[in-house]
Amino acid sequence: MSLHRVARIADIPEDRGLPVEIGDCKIVLLRASGQLRAFQGECPHAGAPLADGALCHGRLICPWHKAAFRAEDGALCEPPALDSLKRYPLEVRGDEVWVDDQPLADPHTPPADDPRLFVVVGAGAAGTACAAALREKGFGGRIILIDREPDAGYDRTVLSKFVLAGETPAAETPALRDEVFYKEQRIERLHSEITALDAQAKILQLNDGQTLNYDAAVLATGGEPNPLKLPGAELPHVFVLRSKAQAEQIMRTARVDQRVVIIGDSFIALECASALRQHGLDVTVLARHAIPFAAQFGEAVGLAIRALHEQNGVKFITEHSATEIIGDGKVEAVLLDNGLRLSADLVLAGVGVHPATEAFGSLPKEKDQSLRVDGGMRVTEGLWAIGDIATFPLNGQLQRIEHWRLAQQHARIAAANMLGGEEHYLDVPFFWTWHFGKNYDYLGHAEQWDEVEFMGEPEQPPFIGLFAKNGVVVAAVACEKERAMALLAERMKQPLPIAEAWALIRD
Repeated sequence: MSLHRVARIADIPEDRGLPVEIGDCKIVLLRASGQLRAFQGECPHAGAPLADGALCHGRLICPWHKAAFRAEDGALCEPPALDSLKRYPLEVRGDEVWVDDQPLADPHTPPADDPRLFVVVGAGAAGTACAAALREKGFGGRIILIDREPDAGYDRTVLSKFVLAGETPAAETPALRDEVFYKEQRIERLHSEITALDAQAKILQLNDGQTLNYDAAVLATGGEPNPLKLPGAELPHVFVLRSKAQAEQIMRTARVDQRVVIIGDSFIALECASALRQHGLDVTVLARHAIPFAAQFGEAVGLAIRALHEQNGVKFITEHSATEIIGDGKVEAVLLDNGLRLSADLVLAGVGVHPATEAFGSLPKEKDQSLRVDGGMRVTEGLWAIGDIATFPLNGQLQRIEHWRLAQQHARIAAANMLGGEEHYLDVPFFWTWHFGKNYDYLGHAEQWDEVEFMGEPEQPPFIGLFAKNGVVVAAVACEKERAMALLAERMKQPLPIAEAWALIRD
């Protein structure tokens, strides 16, 4: 052991971490239940500096994407991180803190002493997180992860934010887990698709004729982009974006100064508008709403985001809709209901997604084709559903929410319950969206509010807005207020009066 003096005890605050470095090794020091701890200084998900996050209720919350770790031992509590924190040996000598730059050994993979087979259908955010959580929680049996794409599960959030901007090549989209992980954890990746499911007999039918008899299975097939239902939608250079392959097709086609018409104003649609505009294309958005995201963020923030797009050259058409895509062998224009003809070299549809549940015809479905689950993500005995395909109870109401982090939270709950647990979703939904270099964070899932208060102005970040109903915070939206949102991510798990929320987050 080689210890290095890194700080004095008095330097370590009570409510956040202290960053220290030993050579190239970045470490964060914490006070946890009266004890000092040393962990890796960057979040294992995307490298956020954990010292900029929040220490609340015994958890360290990442400032960027709100992954949470137990302050006592660094154990992963909430995604999007998929790993616990590395912990470093620490000694206190008088009033000085000494830390080793070599982390403690990682836990070993559970022994293969369990005869059961667990199958995870889908290898996106939810499926990959579920397979990883099963091993983390001690399952030693066989795990098969079925993926309809040939490559290992990857970070789809990068596609609309950075790949279409030309900042990240599609081929370099980060994998959620590398091949070494799958090998070490004995997770079998199977490139295939499910064609039928017999939940009572616990049998999955694959598209190559193979069948799998499982002991427990989790369905994590995600969403499929809604197609455009317009004449001409089948023309070349009419795109949707959900996969790395689709992103590659768009980038092979897109050229600087080409004209792209984006149909729809979903979060994906406007992230694509931002990215393609940054890539140098002329971008026009056919939007359903005059104020984007008003239903989620409120009018003030929605107007600010639209203004940000317009300042960067994105054009909006909100009073007319597309009736036809015109072209001879490829896209040439989009015809609107007022007769206007928009010249276009590419068309991108961003009109939402639907649950990818077509193969599960034997299961009862909601009107939107999602699968209803109980509070533990269970569809029926031995079968769970998570992520975009799951309608689940949230605060007494059935909801289906298409959030990356929430899908991973579902995954961890399902994994625990597949192993005999009784966990339920008790967290606060969170997502982030990226536009012209600015990241907007959102906490909650509010459909109604009767009070909105801001610190700062949405048009000139940094700002944070709180939405309240009957005096209790139901949602928060912010830009460049990472630590405040990290605090709220933990504190909003219990009813939080708006006055108390402001007192909590004012620096």
